[in-house]
Amino acid sequence: MNYVPRLTTLKVDSLVKFIKSSDSILLSTHKQCDGDGLGAMLGLYHALKKIGKKVRVLTVDEVPNRYNFLQPDIYLQVFEQDHDPIQNTDLALIFDTNDRRLVEPLYTALEENVQNILFVDHHPVLNQGPEPTAGSYINTRAASTGEIAYFIIKEMGIHFDEKIAKAIYTSIAFDTQLFKYVKNSSTSHLICAELIEHIANSEDIHRSLFATHTIEKVQFLSKVLGEIEYFGEGRIAVLKLHAKDLLDHNLNMDDSRDVIDMLMNINTLQAAALFREDAKNTYKMSLRSKGAIEVLGIAETFDGGGHMYAAGATVNGEFSKVKPQIVDLLLARLDGHKIS
Repeated sequence: MNYVPRLTTLKVDSLVKFIKSSDSILLSTHKQCDGDGLGAMLGLYHALKKIGKKVRVLTVDEVPNRYNFLQPDIYLQVFEQDHDPIQNTDLALIFDTNDRRLVEPLYTALEENVQNILFVDHHPVLNQGPEPTAGSYINTRAASTGEIAYFIIKEMGIHFDEKIAKAIYTSIAFDTQLFKYVKNSSTSHLICAELIEHIANSEDIHRSLFATHTIEKVQFLSKVLGEIEYFGEGRIAVLKLHAKDLLDHNLNMDDSRDVIDMLMNINTLQAAALFREDAKNTYKMSLRSKGAIEVLGIAETFDGGGHMYAAGATVNGEFSKVKPQIVDLLLARLDGHKIS
């Protein structure tokens, strides 16, 4: 069954022209990649291989274990590990970000060896940050980068198979958190209804993405969730993690994403801030909002980026000074909005 006539299609003609006119193509995404960027680029990789394109996938750093079901080790190389050199390439497509800083040090190597570098993304362009390259495709109406990849494949007339469908479905399911965040559109649902016809068991994907807690991870969560601090009559939550604690529990940096998602299930919360201390006085800050306020502006203040209601940045300084600064910024936004 084909659901495309019912979809509000994203116009990807310009991207398709670039792809069709390019003999060699490199696909990548931001560092510490997630299911959205990884699934989108692997889906397009499998599609382009079907039509004989010379295409490769190169990530900045190692892919988190939760995505092993996509067999990334077979199809991609890691820039920070041993990899084939980046030789003269016609086109590089970078998924799920429009900020070149999140692709370093790979981005510098691409500039030296690739004729055209385009960002393919659904995040807003930063008010305070580098501009996307000319010709990049940024569509904030898309609930995930996987939706954009889907329409690229459709526009090129490539038929879906299990590998393509599995990767694109992963992208959409991950970034919408199993359809909790679809931007008030049926598009994600309709695309996935079509993709499921090519997938043996979509529930296996759900378990791989969202049900991967080990005993060590649950022990870690039970420890850190007791350390949450609340502000503004329970409307704001703040939690600090230590990268060392993750490693001590045999976890990786990707596991910290699950923590802030759990915080947002607290019914009184309107916003949360998670600080992961990666080095002394250096924090990876993640911000979330349930929609009453935007948090992107706060992240941009610290040279970060993301979505209006999910953003992040690297913050330097003593936590005793950083924490109240972020709390005050969040409270100022909340107090300026009526919370129903």
